[in-house]
This record gives sequence, structure tokens and C-alpha cells, in this order.
Amino acid sequence: MILGRDRVGFITVVLLVLLGTVSLLAQEADNVKLRLGGALRFGYKYAAWSEDHKREGGLLVYDVFRLNPEASYGNFSLTADYRFYATASGGGMLKYGYMSYTPNERHQVQLGLVPVPFGVMPCASSSFLFNLNYLLGLEDESDMGLRYVYNYRGWEASVAFYKNADWFGGEEASPSRFGFDVAGRNREVNQLNLYLHRQWGNTWQHQIGLSSMVGGLYNIDTQAMGSRYATALHYTLDYGALSFKAQYSRYGMYSRPKQGLSTDYVTMTAFGATHPIASEGDTYSAGLGYRIPFRLPWLSELYLYNDFSMMHKRLDGAHNTYQNILGCLITTGPIQTYVDWALARNHPDMGLGNAEGFVRGLPNQPWQSYLYINLGYYF
Repeated sequence: MILGRDRVGFITVVLLVLLGTVSLLAQEADNVKLRLGGALRFGYKYAAWSEDHKREGGLLVYDVFRLNPEASYGNFSLTADYRFYATASGGGMLKYGYMSYTPNERHQVQLGLVPVPFGVMPCASSSFLFNLNYLLGLEDESDMGLRYVYNYRGWEASVAFYKNADWFGGEEASPSRFGFDVAGRNREVNQLNLYLHRQWGNTWQHQIGLSSMVGGLYNIDTQAMGSRYATALHYTLDYGALSFKAQYSRYGMYSRPKQGLSTDYVTMTAFGATHPIASEGDTYSAGLGYRIPFRLPWLSELYLYNDFSMMHKRLDGAHNTYQNILGCLITTGPIQTYVDWALARNHPDMGLGNAEGFVRGLPNQPWQSYLYINLGYYF
């Protein structure tokens, strides 16, 4: 009998945890360390354009159960994040999982399904729903490869090579993934990333950085190699309880499909879904946050935020995509609750009849609103 991928993933994680526990007990004298974290989350969503949501008062859904094992032995360590989403959202998936070698505080080498160093790290957004960069594969993304990280006196530099996106078998990229990757008849291959940022200040803590990426875009049908690139300038500021993030990104994806097929767009996939995006574009994002600590039995901290992002497509006759998310993160000990209210225009996931909102969009497209609340217990 062939087991389903979700069941195989679950059994694999359980076995890894059990083996790690046995290893820890058997080799305690060798200073092996193991920690297991995770979360269970549920969500409520209300889409203003949905007649069903209007009649039913929204929808309460299962979000995810995740496991986060960490292990270390001397200078070597293991970090992973495996998630069990609903089948419609992609099912089981490894968000990231890599081995590290850290000889000292300045140097580290990572190998496996490694986070991609690009833009504000780890995210240019504070909201649960992310900003537009995430939907374009330019935020919170991991791929299969090798990364070197250097830290020294406020400087951080990364050089990384990714052989391909996370691959789980099959000719085309599977939609069972966390970060958005190129899908359909094109595949991401041979990607080089360069990343540099500088931090300074005490009361006013600044960080400014540059990111770049170049890589191939292999077409399965023509067996021809296209190209792709992305660059970003990013800045963050922390002053007491106040935080600010800003980023400008530019990208291009140049596929070589069969004759007669359009090169104006490529298809992206994640979370069990796909959407096309313009082959060239610019994104602008800015986020503001403010933390308010509390000493109450039912409230530890309230974090208020607003994330704005815009996508400009470099195609004739295209219309910009806009997204703004106003929200807060409510923390009560190990319980975290995100409340996001999103407004968007020319967004394929918000509204009806605009599946190509990230390609050319539509003129006079109305703004759409979406309320999402996520409640999770983290351990």
C-alpha cells in the first residue's frame, strides 16, 4: 500500500522526534541537546465579497499543527519546521529544515531547505497575512541549497546557492509548499543570492541592507533555460516600542516556453493554490508597529501594526495592485491571537473575477475587504 504524503510526513516527524529523544538519552554525556516546539492554530475568516460568508457570518477553520524540532551537538545543529495544514491548503509540508555548522559567532554554514536571504529578514511584514512580496516569492521563502552567513560588529553578509526550489517529486512544482515558487511548466534552478546589511545605533536602532538574486528558469517543454533576477533595498528602525520597516524590490522572470505561449507572466504556487504574476515588476512596502506591554493574567502584550504594499507591473496597460493590512497581535502567555483587516485592489485572492490581478489587473477595480483572526497555542 502506498501511504499518502501527509501520513508519510507525519510518521517521518514522529520517528525523528523519537529517534532524537533516544539519542539524547543515550548520548547525554556527549552534550547532545534536543528541543521540540510547535503550535496548534485555528482561524476565523470573513470575506466581504462572499455571499456565503454574508449569510453564514464567516467561517471558523482549522489552520495548522506544526512541529519545530531543534538539535545541537558541539558546533553542529539541526533546525526544522514541519506543518500539517488542511488538504485544501496544501496538507503536510516542510517550511524549512537544514543542518548548520557554526565554528564561532562570526561564521555559519547552512545546508538543506534553507531560508533565502532577501529583503527585510525574516519578514518585511508584521501581519499574519504578510504583504505582496510574499505572494511573489520574495518573502519568507526557503529553497534547497547552501548558505554562508558572516556577522561582525553590526554587519551581516550572506552568500547562498540554491540548486532548486523545494522538490517533493513530480515533474512540476507541487502546491504543497509554504513559500511561493515558480510552477507550471517552468522550474527555478541554479539560484545565487547575495545579501548585506548594516546595523547601528542604541536608542534609535537602524538597519539598512541590499539584496540581490539571479537564477535560471528552466522550461520543461522546450528544455530551454530562461533567466530571472530580483533586487531589493530595505530599511528598518526600532525606537523603544515603535518599529518601522520599508522595502523596494524589483524582479524579472524571463521564461522560454513553446512558441505562441505568452511570456508576460509566470505561474506561482503555494498552499494548494496557483496564481499567475507579471513577468516584470516593482514592489513597495512599508510597515509601522507599536508594542504595549501589560501585566494582566489575560494579557501580556498588545502589538499594533499596519502593513502597506503595492505592486507595479512592467507590462503595457497593466494596473497596480494595492494591499493594506491593519491589525494587532494579542499575546497571553503561550497564546497568540492575530487580528488582520485587509483591504486590497486588483488582488487575485480578494474578490471575484480577477484571477489575473497580479498580471495586468482590471481598470476601476473596486477595493475588497477581508477579516482574518488567527488563534494559536505555541509551545
